[in-house]
Amino acid sequence: MISLVEDLEKRLAEIDKQMTDPQVLGDQQKLIELSQERRRVESTLKVGRDYREVQQAVDEAREIVKADEDPELVAMAREELERYEDQLPELERRFRLKLLPRDPNDDKDAVVEVRAGTGGDEAALFTGDIFRMYQRYAEERGWTLEVLASSPSEVGGFKEIVFSLAGEEAFGRMKYESGVHRVQRVPATETQGRIHTSACSVAVFPEAEEVDIEIKENEIKVDVYRSSGPGGQSVNTTDSAVRITHIPTGLVVTCQDEKSQLKNRQKALKVLRARLLDAKMAEQQAKISAERRSMVSTGDRSAKIRTYNFPQSRVTDHRINLTLYKLDDVLAGHVDLLIDELRQHDQEKRLRAQQEAQEISR
Repeated sequence: MISLVEDLEKRLAEIDKQMTDPQVLGDQQKLIELSQERRRVESTLKVGRDYREVQQAVDEAREIVKADEDPELVAMAREELERYEDQLPELERRFRLKLLPRDPNDDKDAVVEVRAGTGGDEAALFTGDIFRMYQRYAEERGWTLEVLASSPSEVGGFKEIVFSLAGEEAFGRMKYESGVHRVQRVPATETQGRIHTSACSVAVFPEAEEVDIEIKENEIKVDVYRSSGPGGQSVNTTDSAVRITHIPTGLVVTCQDEKSQLKNRQKALKVLRARLLDAKMAEQQAKISAERRSMVSTGDRSAKIRTYNFPQSRVTDHRINLTLYKLDDVLAGHVDLLIDELRQHDQEKRLRAQQEAQEISR
């Protein structure tokens, strides 16, 4: 483990040297990649150095105890040894967690789709609540949110809304939000005060670049038509709405939010690339491991992942049996209260699997 700390220190020095290279300074993309790697290495190294410092203190205390020359010194060393040995397992666990292989898509931007499910008008209103929750979360993390497509409901909220999130670790954090979100509350239209249950589904994809997913012109069918919306206010008088059908897979994406047909086409292609990359990842992961069926690591969209109970001001994430009585905080955008716990649970699960695999190979 100590040698791994030294390897990280060497890598950090290499990155710092590369970042002063004139050629790298002239390559914006390379500079961004190195900056991201530097943050990751520095974060891991901080924990690694803490581990090394305590391990060295343990070794020194053991040497003093072993020498057994000065009783008073030995007594002090025994106390220190006991204290440091208590700290060491937790520091080693944290360091091993930091060393786990990262999902290469974690640094990508995200495309998020939120769709109303069971519950009629109330589900559409809840979909709007979830979208606004993510809006506030994006503001909190300094991400940029862009609406790609939406279908507003006549009573408010959305039948569906698709948006992108650009910023540090956007997909790496948002991937834990994939699944069915359920709400329990008294709808505004309920006259007898009865609690209703409705739901919406959230799907999160890593945003795909053209180098990740190539879409050939002969593989898509593009239809244009006049966009429509509730109340007639947003009905365009030109054929600006775009529907793209990906012929090999049958995937269909529509976009009508922009007045420009070109902008709608660009946004629709962004969503299509993200969906195709997600399908490609799912296929690869299904071949490699059954781990994709884990709700925490994959966000299985067929599963109910979370319940928002308004009467009790309670949020429960069913994947890790976590309950918080902080509904207002979560809806205000403090989603990390949940995501940080989900992430740690996922990392510890992968660490256990890694250790089990190492035991078997011995």
